[in-house]
Amino acid sequence: MKRATRLGRLRAALAAAEARGAESPVALDVREVVSFADTFLILTGRSDRQVRAIADAVREALEAQGEVPIGVEGEAEGRWALLDFGDLVVHVFQPEVRETYALERLWSDAAVIGIAGERARKAAR
Repeated sequence: MKRATRLGRLRAALAAAEARGAESPVALDVREVVSFADTFLILTGRSDRQVRAIADAVREALEAQGEVPIGVEGEAEGRWALLDFGDLVVHVFQPEVRETYALERLWSDAAVIGIAGERARKAAR
């Protein structure tokens, strides 16, 4: 199976997350600021159950494309989940945990990838 492009994997992860109600998606191009990944996808889930559902949906969508996570952290507790697909790292946070970690500020030197999710496109219409 041919590997999906970087943006293709990002779009698949975002679509799966939004199908489970993920909020406030932000995608960062971190190639110039870290050596361990190319892209961060940061998402919010409103409860421990939703954080787990979003993480599961992202994992299933990327596994369907032949992508297997290198590691998964935090999913059992449900306040925060990290899915490491090598070049793509997906973070799913409950709102207060997202504020605490503030990855958008921590990695503020990274470029934001202009990939609006389905909800954002619909809201803009």
